[in-house]
Amino acid sequence: MKRLARLLAYLALVAVLGLLTASLFIPPEEVDTPPPPALAGKVDRIVIEKAARRMQLLQDGKPVRSYRIALGFSPAGNKDRQGDGRTPEGEFKVDRRNAESAFHLSIGLDYPKPENRARAAAGGYSPGGDIFIHGQPNGLAEGFKLRGDWTAGCIALTNVEMREIWAVTPIGTPVEIRP
Repeated sequence: MKRLARLLAYLALVAVLGLLTASLFIPPEEVDTPPPPALAGKVDRIVIEKAARRMQLLQDGKPVRSYRIALGFSPAGNKDRQGDGRTPEGEFKVDRRNAESAFHLSIGLDYPKPENRARAAAGGYSPGGDIFIHGQPNGLAEGFKLRGDWTAGCIALTNVEMREIWAVTPIGTPVEIRP
């Protein structure tokens, strides 16, 4: 009888862990939709709306793509310091690209700005840094997407979306991050 009770408890634990794990990811069939026609040329601006969890690519001042995004784990408000989980707000430029990052491709933003550094220095803390637009963690199977806001302050998309963005976003592209 004890053996049966242990076996049932074990099976129940496996089922609960399976449900918890499944709730952390969006299954590939919900992530992968047929791609729209490829973009031609380079984008001239990226606009990120934190409250809407939306990122748009603009060409000639007009939106040509819109994506659902994930942000820092505590996205409300402007980034203040390292570890606060916030995504910064304001005007930035793409200042680097990294095809070998811990996340599927990454496009770096020029945060912190001098005013962020000055405020942090006056307060005796780090303003943080390494804010990127990137795909999913490299260890995550292709086609899966983490649910919710999970980054340390970056902007995350699916790997398919990130490949499209990577192809059309040169260094120097302006990026506006709105509340």
